[in-house]
Amino acid sequence: MVFYPKLFEPVKIGRVTIKNRIAMAPMGIVGLTNPDGNPGPRAIDYYIERARGGTGLIITGLFAVRDEFRNLGRMHYIDRFSLGPFGELSEAVHALGSKIFVQLTAGFGRVGFYPGLGQPVSASAVPHYLDPSVICRPLETEEVESLVAAFGDAAAILAAAGVDGIELHGHEGYLFDQFTTAIWNRRTDKYGGDLRGRLTLPIEVLNIIKKRAGADFPVQYRFGLKHYIKGLNSGALPGESYQEAGRDIEEGLEMARLLEEAGFDALHVDAGCYDSWYWAHPPIYQEHGCMVGMAALAKQTVKIPVIAVGRLEVPELAEKVIAEGKADMVALGRGLLADPYWAVKVSAGRTGDIRPCIGCHDGCIWRFQSGRPLSCAVNPACGRERHYQLTHADKPEKIVIAGGGVAGMEAARAAATRGHRVVLYEKSKTLGGHLNEAAVPGFKSDVAALLDWYKNQLEKLGVTLKMETEASAALLAKEKPDAVILATGSKPSVPDVPGIDKANVVTCTDLLLGRKKAGQRVVVLGGGLVGCETALWLAQNKKNVTVIEMLPELMAGSVSVPRMNRLMLIDLLALHKVNVLTDARVLEITGAGVIISRGGLKKTVKADTVVLAAGLKPDNALARDMNGRFPRFYSIGDCRDPRNIMGAIWDGYEVGRTV
Repeated sequence: MVFYPKLFEPVKIGRVTIKNRIAMAPMGIVGLTNPDGNPGPRAIDYYIERARGGTGLIITGLFAVRDEFRNLGRMHYIDRFSLGPFGELSEAVHALGSKIFVQLTAGFGRVGFYPGLGQPVSASAVPHYLDPSVICRPLETEEVESLVAAFGDAAAILAAAGVDGIELHGHEGYLFDQFTTAIWNRRTDKYGGDLRGRLTLPIEVLNIIKKRAGADFPVQYRFGLKHYIKGLNSGALPGESYQEAGRDIEEGLEMARLLEEAGFDALHVDAGCYDSWYWAHPPIYQEHGCMVGMAALAKQTVKIPVIAVGRLEVPELAEKVIAEGKADMVALGRGLLADPYWAVKVSAGRTGDIRPCIGCHDGCIWRFQSGRPLSCAVNPACGRERHYQLTHADKPEKIVIAGGGVAGMEAARAAATRGHRVVLYEKSKTLGGHLNEAAVPGFKSDVAALLDWYKNQLEKLGVTLKMETEASAALLAKEKPDAVILATGSKPSVPDVPGIDKANVVTCTDLLLGRKKAGQRVVVLGGGLVGCETALWLAQNKKNVTVIEMLPELMAGSVSVPRMNRLMLIDLLALHKVNVLTDARVLEITGAGVIISRGGLKKTVKADTVVLAAGLKPDNALARDMNGRFPRFYSIGDCRDPRNIMGAIWDGYEVGRTV
């Protein structure tokens, strides 16, 4: 029996028949390539794992074409050396029953990371995204024509390698998008003018690909039907009332018609751009299926296949999108990083075994933007599948874990998967540690799903749970373990401020878990991620909220927050009228509120309730009490170093896979 049958019907894009309606959305593979920019062994393993997991169409991350006038830095290129790795990748993907399209890009343009690369280029002389004081150099007509020719060369190489098709990277405000959008394109040559003129670049690229790779070689175009921007560097939230400064839906639909008329074989439809990055890369605060409406409108407009994208890893939602005719395929990005076997599990009805993406961006985009290889916060094996898989232990041992937070649960899951006998002690009535309060706000439902997944996996793996039992060194010794893993977590950090012990002061944990209640006027002390999310939750519950942060900006502390998540959360706080006071030092808490120093002046911020969100400190008392009793013991997660969910999971996986 096949569950969710609509997802598993075949579909055609041009001449290519795809076995199901599930595509892997293109994502950059920084750190997984060879020094020459071609797919390395880690990239090949990464894509093969998703094909092995049942994905019908693999769409690779962006690859650039070679030309003589741009320095694209770390961009991956298609050149004569690409034939071998793409040939190997295509052969493996085809053997597993999947198809593969390669996404080709015209480059960064105004959104590139330009330091060291010279003056950035664009369609016109427009401000650079990251530094508006830098003005991009408009490409000469001859340079654009040279770029078009380079696409033909790349297409010929990819076709010879056995790749099934090409997707043009026309979305998110990259160079194709800059040429096709009036806010960035003010040209007067053949590549400018009205919408039809601005589409000249992608249409010329389409034609040369068809000429070099074959008239029936499939080419699809990815673009945002709507940009959701109020202006340069200013995004718009879902449902917000504003005047669209970029592409609006009406123009997006006309663009879809013109792309179909030009001969594109399919459209991959999303929304947003760098200036509204939380659309192009939707964080946890965006709803699942947040861009399905864009695909549905395009589907009503054209006859060629339309691919939908945007947090579609919920099986019921993905099935509904296909069943209701809103799209012909669904593309999953981070959902396939979290669980490469999503399709296999969905088809077998094992949806409870799907490891959920939590929309954090910590392990994917934020990781490779910090110079580290692509991976996933909840799946540390992502991007290093061959070397980080969980292999059966040569000699099963008894592993005892103290602490049932996310680090302890992940260590237990990994060790038990390898065949070890695992005993886990948890002092409270429930597993999850800080995941329990983190999952309370409605916009954090994916964290609740992750907690449910862990509980399900530990039960299936037969992990022995000893709940409401606080581990001690003596108790652990009685277990006679081969190894001990300490995952005792962390406690709220309480600042040394006069009045901190007053009755109107509560921690985020106590507030979120319902142990304490908040009055109407609430001050949140701490503008890190936890403080900002708590403030948003309170504001959504009709409280008057003020956030007080000692640093010049919100979420600027030692634990970084990915840009798209941070931007959306800041915009949401503003939308919900949360008052933000940065560069503010708390002097005293009184029964009437908080006395602060800001700009050299004293001020009282009135509050019925003061919420502590000043970070966490390790709960490492048990580690100090071990006194060398166990030759093999490890401290992981917050009791080693409070960070975020990714830090805890990666600690747990690393120890669990090697212990």
